[in-house]
Amino acid sequence: MTAVVVVGAGFAGLWAALGAARRLDELGVPADTVEITVLSAQRFHDIRVRNYEADLSDCRIPLADLLDPVGIAHVATQVTAIDTGARSVATSGGAVFGYDRLVLAAGSHVLKPDIPGLPEFAFDVDTHDGALALRRHLRTLADGAATQAAATVVVVGAGLTGIEAACELPKRLRALFSRGAPRVILIDRNPAVGSDMGPSARPVIEEALSRNGVETRTAVGVTEVTRRGVSLSSGEHLEAATVVWCAGMRASSLTEQLPVPRDRLGRVQVDDYLRVVGVPSVFAAGDVAAARMDDAHLSVMSCQHGRPMGRYAGYNVVSDLFGEPMLALRIPWYVTVLDLGAAGAVYTEGWERVVVSTGAEAKATKQTINTRRIYPPLSRDRAELLAAAAPELQARP
Repeated sequence: MTAVVVVGAGFAGLWAALGAARRLDELGVPADTVEITVLSAQRFHDIRVRNYEADLSDCRIPLADLLDPVGIAHVATQVTAIDTGARSVATSGGAVFGYDRLVLAAGSHVLKPDIPGLPEFAFDVDTHDGALALRRHLRTLADGAATQAAATVVVVGAGLTGIEAACELPKRLRALFSRGAPRVILIDRNPAVGSDMGPSARPVIEEALSRNGVETRTAVGVTEVTRRGVSLSSGEHLEAATVVWCAGMRASSLTEQLPVPRDRLGRVQVDDYLRVVGVPSVFAAGDVAAARMDDAHLSVMSCQHGRPMGRYAGYNVVSDLFGEPMLALRIPWYVTVLDLGAAGAVYTEGWERVVVSTGAEAKATKQTINTRRIYPPLSRDRAELLAAAAPELQARP
């Protein structure tokens, strides 16, 4: 059988696999002609962007519910190497998967620099398991001695993830720590929080942080993390039993297996059809790929871009196999919806991130995105899953 292998089962990988199955169905390819196999370490599709929230009970979806009804195989394994010459993928279990077409959609991870104590003592919300470890840690602290340090959390990195985590934590801490005043401190090397959000949104974010009682330290870095807190480049030491690292993202190291240049985020360049430039038979989608969204802007590491990139990659990988026309991906709009905890949210449009709505109105939009818009169908219905994988762009939320 002809083999299509998809590496990753996040927002891009899932939709690449389903998109490929949809295209096979659309072309009327017999079922025993092409096999689609997804390789990913977890047996779940995680709604990763919700990891800053307190309740993650419905954020992990069994891949079997999404892939089995469509006839897509899934192997729970860690991909360790890609040989583009031999057209094969090696895994941690020793198995090797040959491919006729490959879609690399291995995602990204939080970047943890070489700072003393960071690996041992810092938490993150980068993965579902990491977010659960943070929750268990906070509950353990709440059951222990009532100290100010126990009820203090330092969040490092005032980008989108760091801001959302910092704004959500005061409410979580108040529910856990009945005595004392919980304290959340947000740290960033840049001179202002939300430095990527532009001049229109930053005042909204700063006001929300203030309303939530979040302290900030800007234009400083972390020099050491210990069990008792963090030391800053300014010389200040913050006593805190919890440090949450949200500073920076990096594409999967599997991009290093491809014989092509990578950008500063570790991403590979793809053309308008999601083909990796310079590597035959390999497509890439999501956080590992730098794709043109318009003539001036590349994709960002987000489900907003990862999901359509996956759908188009899936459509195109099968179209390429059978010599059919492929579809160019361009997305003519860009929005950002940032959760600000009890202060609501901020919704911006355009690459300049001009504020369109704030407060409760923006919060309602954010909740719609987080609980409905980014979810695949959960019905196990083949027709519904394939319909949702159509290479079409959603309207603005």
